[in-house]
Amino acid sequence: MKKLLKIVFFLLAPVIVNAQQDPFVEMWSDKQIDSLRDEWKHTGANDTIRMRIARSLGWHYQEINRDSSLYFQSVQLELARKLKLKLWEADALDQGGWVLAQLKNYPLSLQYFLDGFDILQNKDCEKNIWLISLFSKDKDPEKARLTCLASIYNDISTLYAATGNRGKELFNLMQGLRIAQRINNYTMISLITLNTAGLYLRLDKPDSALMYIKASQDHMIRSGYKTYEGEALNTLGTIFTKKKDYNLAKDYYDQSILANIKNNVKTGIPNTFLSLANMFLALGKNDSVIYYIREAINMFREVKNYTDLSRAYAFMYTVQKKVANRDSTYYFLQLYTVLNDSLNRAEKEKIDAYQNVGFNQQIEMQHQEKNQIQKANKTRTYALLSGIGIFMLIAFLLYRNNRNRRNANALLQKQKEEIEVQKINVEQTLTELKSTQAQLIQSEKMASLGELTAGIAHEIQNPLNFVNNFSEVNKELIDEIIVDRRKKIEERSDKLQDELIDNIKENEEKINHHGNRAADIVKGMLQHSRSSSGVKEPTDINALCDEYLRLSYHGLRAKDKNFNATMKTDFDETIGNINIIPQDIGRVVLNLINNAFYAVHEKHLNYSAAVVDEKKKSGIENYEPTVSVSTKKEKDKIEISVKDNGSGIPDKVVDKIFQPFFTTKPTGQGTGLGLSLAYDIVKAHSGTISINTNIESGTEFIIHLPIKS
Repeated sequence: MKKLLKIVFFLLAPVIVNAQQDPFVEMWSDKQIDSLRDEWKHTGANDTIRMRIARSLGWHYQEINRDSSLYFQSVQLELARKLKLKLWEADALDQGGWVLAQLKNYPLSLQYFLDGFDILQNKDCEKNIWLISLFSKDKDPEKARLTCLASIYNDISTLYAATGNRGKELFNLMQGLRIAQRINNYTMISLITLNTAGLYLRLDKPDSALMYIKASQDHMIRSGYKTYEGEALNTLGTIFTKKKDYNLAKDYYDQSILANIKNNVKTGIPNTFLSLANMFLALGKNDSVIYYIREAINMFREVKNYTDLSRAYAFMYTVQKKVANRDSTYYFLQLYTVLNDSLNRAEKEKIDAYQNVGFNQQIEMQHQEKNQIQKANKTRTYALLSGIGIFMLIAFLLYRNNRNRRNANALLQKQKEEIEVQKINVEQTLTELKSTQAQLIQSEKMASLGELTAGIAHEIQNPLNFVNNFSEVNKELIDEIIVDRRKKIEERSDKLQDELIDNIKENEEKINHHGNRAADIVKGMLQHSRSSSGVKEPTDINALCDEYLRLSYHGLRAKDKNFNATMKTDFDETIGNINIIPQDIGRVVLNLINNAFYAVHEKHLNYSAAVVDEKKKSGIENYEPTVSVSTKKEKDKIEISVKDNGSGIPDKVVDKIFQPFFTTKPTGQGTGLGLSLAYDIVKAHSGTISINTNIESGTEFIIHLPIKS
């Protein structure tokens, strides 16, 4: 009798000694647990006392040895069913379901939670609660039931977390939090907000996680329940690691390890070690990373947490590979592969079984069955059968309508795809029409400009010819007069006549010069207006560029024997023939090459003239006038590049160089029509012409022409 009283007093001690602590979540000292284990082995107590001891030992081993915890909770479940104590049965199902979820036995965990929900949804479990003070300090039967219901909502969220259903996980946490807040159960609030913080951390929302973890810590202090204090501190460390506040994170991790040791939560310590390893990885301290992973591996082995042990092996393999430790890399890769394969097989079997249970459907079915049982009677049974018949008829009609709708949707989808194809074809045709229209407009502009230019040219060509011809004749006559006059009058000197005659000669030279310039302008205008055959034909663009490069060079050499330059070519032999109007494109290439030779020749003359200047001598001897012509194939177009190493074109005039009659050459040396003509010809071929220039390195003109046109 004394022994029995001792046991009863011992079991009620938490309620008597610490009124601040929620008796539902048990916290025992090592000495008390040793006494409980001893009583379990030797006691002859009745079933209720053994059920109570089994619950205490099951709670104690939850974070130390989960196999032992599951054993004692199964004893509690068996005795509660034997004694027909429904609330105790639901409590055992809740705690057993949580442990099974941690052990990855998802099917059985799910079944435990479903059975527990079934009991707690029925208010009949509020009757005849043995030792009600364990579930409600003020001995309120409704609060006792709601405490267990809040707990099962919290614990089933861990099952959703393990199977990756974040939406359902959050839903159950919020349901549990609502109930816990309703009954002011600070212990349940602290546990639920702790798990909610972990969920938001996995969703990469550190600010939301921080809000919930602070709430969890506040309620831990109010409830006095400190078992998961270490997990809360570890979560805080991870939050501040994400925020890159590593000093504060390290402080929280250290506190987490001390709290887990103090509260005898062995399963939490290796998780903190892995968190520390992740933090030092972010800091690039590989030695510290390896040290904490090794500590985590040893602890995971000790608590038999093989899933997280596999994760630690994978982490170590990654780090060893990073530091190029070949032997260790291979060793941990082997450990990870063997363990992970084993876990994956077991995990897949459990996941398949879990899915076969039909998680959401089972919960809804349990709720529906509960409501039907409460309202069921003989009269409504017949109505229910009739309703089932009507429901099946409606279901059949809905099924038929749904099938017809699917067929209609399939037909609509097919029509939509056909319309989409037609739309693409129409858009492609429209694009081609716009391109053709642009080419026609450009051709019409060129034709109009050509007609206008041709008329102007023919009108001014003859007068210019007369000016030039008479200027030449006058110059010759004056030369003869001077010679004849000097022969006949050897002694006579008429300085005034000589000066006048010299002036007439200079004027005639100017007339001749400007007449030639006008002729050049007319020639350029005639070229602008000249119509080619307009027929595109397959042309070897490489041969065309090479021909006009040499034609330009030898033509300039014929005019100026002192002209010299280096020619470089880089032709892409894969281009083959392309459809162009060869005379027009040849005219463009020739004009660009002439300009390039002019630029390098002018720079060379400037350098040569600067030899006498000591400040400019450096670099003169190294300058070599060079003109490069290259071709390249780019997908559906070809590129022609004409590049020189002359003095380049100033930025302020680059935008004007394709305008008619604009030239960068000195007065009298250019008409300003060459680049304008080149621009129009390239546009007529559906191509583009662009320029890259630099005062120091020279100028490059780039032409892009379509391969198919």
